[in-house]
Amino acid sequence: MHFALSPQLAFAALVIEACAGYPDILYRAIGHPVTWMGAWLAWLDRRLNRPTLFFGARRTAGALALLLLLAPVGGAAALITLVAPPGWIGFLLLAALAASLPAQRSLHDHVGAVAQSLEREGLSGGRRAVAMIVGRNPSTLDEAGVARAAIESLAENFSDGIVAPLFWIVIGGLAGGALYKAVNTADSMIGHRSDRYLAFGWAAARLDDLVNLPASRLAACWIIVAAAILPGASAPAAIAAVQRDARHHRSPNAGWPEAAMAGALALKLAGPRVYGEENVEDAFMGDGRYEANAADIRAGLRLYRVACLLQAIAIGALAFVG
Repeated sequence: MHFALSPQLAFAALVIEACAGYPDILYRAIGHPVTWMGAWLAWLDRRLNRPTLFFGARRTAGALALLLLLAPVGGAAALITLVAPPGWIGFLLLAALAASLPAQRSLHDHVGAVAQSLEREGLSGGRRAVAMIVGRNPSTLDEAGVARAAIESLAENFSDGIVAPLFWIVIGGLAGGALYKAVNTADSMIGHRSDRYLAFGWAAARLDDLVNLPASRLAACWIIVAAAILPGASAPAAIAAVQRDARHHRSPNAGWPEAAMAGALALKLAGPRVYGEENVEDAFMGDGRYEANAADIRAGLRLYRVACLLQAIAIGALAFVG
């Protein structure tokens, strides 16, 4: 398959993922590409991340681990693209594989489960549900904190879990999307500021910042346009929040979709929070209400669905023109 067909591949993958997601029966049988990447990186972590090494050596070891992850992932995806049968059979095979990279159905279901748990079970249920999608300590969250955490996760994962893999599939086909997913997986596993990963995960964290830069800005644009369409949301407030707050987020990328979401929904997101036992100081995104609830999560999901639809239309237009 030629890279010129990458917009068509991205659109087909998006349609397949929207309709079927990643089937549970397939996950139970063979796992998921991300779990394969994670298992290989965990093995590299155990072998290369030695506490006895000095800081510079651990940083070099982490860069080597990242390279040893990216090389087989990119090579396998490129080889599959090269040997795929010609015509529709090969195209649909590649599209089915590419459909495992974005996660719009899964993200919607997990965030929706937080709203449902808050409504049906109260704070305890909300804490259990939100612990499935965020790394912060759920025991420190009240109802507003649970709702805000879910909406923040929705905004950030819209960028790096959906917009970014599709962006890189459009740019580089199956190999581009797979390489992005490998970088993102590495960042989520080792790109932390803990003692164990501050040096070893440095390369993964910096490369993830770089490859997510275009998608985070694009995700904010989709949210802003969605807010202009959806009654009850505010596109001007979303634009103002992005311009004012996004650059102050501790992440160079997460602030863009979070600020857009906060402004659109008249909320105040991010700010100080607790991960494990660590207090993390961060700037607030948006200047709206701090007190959020399950209804705000559902409003965020409506905005998310419209943003996903807008993205699908844009990719479909690119595919048609191509």
